[in-house]
Amino acid sequence: MPAHTDKPAPNTKSPRFPTLEDKLCFALYASSLAMLQSYKPLLAKLGMTYPQYLVMLVLWEENGITIKRLAERLGLDPGSVTPLVKRLEEASFVVRNRAADDERNLSIELTREGRALQAKAEGASSQFVAACQLSQADGGELRDKLALLNRTLRSTEE
Repeated sequence: MPAHTDKPAPNTKSPRFPTLEDKLCFALYASSLAMLQSYKPLLAKLGMTYPQYLVMLVLWEENGITIKRLAERLGLDPGSVTPLVKRLEEASFVVRNRAADDERNLSIELTREGRALQAKAEGASSQFVAACQLSQADGGELRDKLALLNRTLRSTEE
């Protein structure tokens, strides 16, 4: 009886398994890390981290929203958003107030410093866009495809 070996039989090819570089999940992960590293020094000059920047982006659109609404917009749970808001409040970019319609809820409002930060943040965003070296059309197409992927993956969670 022949001895057992781990070698494939002659003239047969073993199946090719996807490499790390073949995986979409890795491409997304590596791109996300590279994006965060690109933004880090730009936002550090403004006194913000990337997650804090995301909070501010929402507030520049919807000033005076609740923690719950902010968390929904960011796709996070309120417990993750609260520490970000507290740090932004310590930096004097936002204040938390009891919501007028329901005192159980806190509304987050931009301070004068927080509103002034928007123009500086737009400059940082422009620098990041330039670093990407994508045309406006290619950048928009990539964003739209990623948004679709996000919606698709989140819909399977429910």
